[in-house]
Amino acid sequence: MKPGPKPLLGTTMTQAERQARYRASLAQATPKIRYRKPADRRSRSQRWRDAVAELLALQDYYQTWLDALPENLVGGSTSETLRVICDLDLLELESIEPPRGFGRD
Repeated sequence: MKPGPKPLLGTTMTQAERQARYRASLAQATPKIRYRKPADRRSRSQRWRDAVAELLALQDYYQTWLDALPENLVGGSTSETLRVICDLDLLELESIEPPRGFGRD
C-alpha cells in the first residue's frame, strides 16, 4: 500500500476527509481553461513547401535589414551574420520535392 499525502494537522485523515478537502479546493479554485493546439492536417510535402517558403521570406527580410544597416554597423558581426544568411542558396531547396510516403501524402 502506498503512503498517501501527509496530514495537515499531524493526524491521519480518513478518505472522507480527503475527499471533502479535495472538493473544497475545487470549489475555491478558478476553472482551468485548456486550449488544444489544432491538428496540422497538411501533408509532409506541403509542410516542406511551406517551410521553404518561410525560409525564403526570412532571407528576403534579412537582406532588407542588411541593406538598411547604418554605416557604423556595416563591418560588424551583425552585418557578417546577415551576409552569411543572405548568401545561402535556398533556391536549391525549392526544387527539391520530398518522396511520397506510403499513401499518407
